[in-house]
Amino acid sequence: MRVKDALGRFGEGLVDEHLRGRGWEVLDRNWRGTGGELDLVALDGAELVVVEVKTRRSLAFGHPAEAVTAPKLARIRRLAGQWLAAHEARPASVRVDVVAVLVPRRGAPTIEHLVGVV
Repeated sequence: MRVKDALGRFGEGLVDEHLRGRGWEVLDRNWRGTGGELDLVALDGAELVVVEVKTRRSLAFGHPAEAVTAPKLARIRRLAGQWLAAHEARPASVRVDVVAVLVPRRGAPTIEHLVGVV
């Protein structure tokens, strides 16, 4: 596994724990659909939340959330529709959250959760 991929998987694991700690039910992780992957799919109460996780070591190339562009959000929305169809799910509502994770070489990681970016 490439270092970049390992860092991303580490960040997803942190976010998984973070969401479960907030009482969310994580339904899927790294779900693959046609044309991409959803990092996490979870329930926040009755609301289905598709969570895009972006992990970086520093802000040298910008904030991690900046990597979630309009085309990326469109892809996430398409994949969310595929996930719903594959699971025959009918949640009360659906939203997309972005969680930015900074994992410095020294010190504790930080998590910034952006709710309802779409």
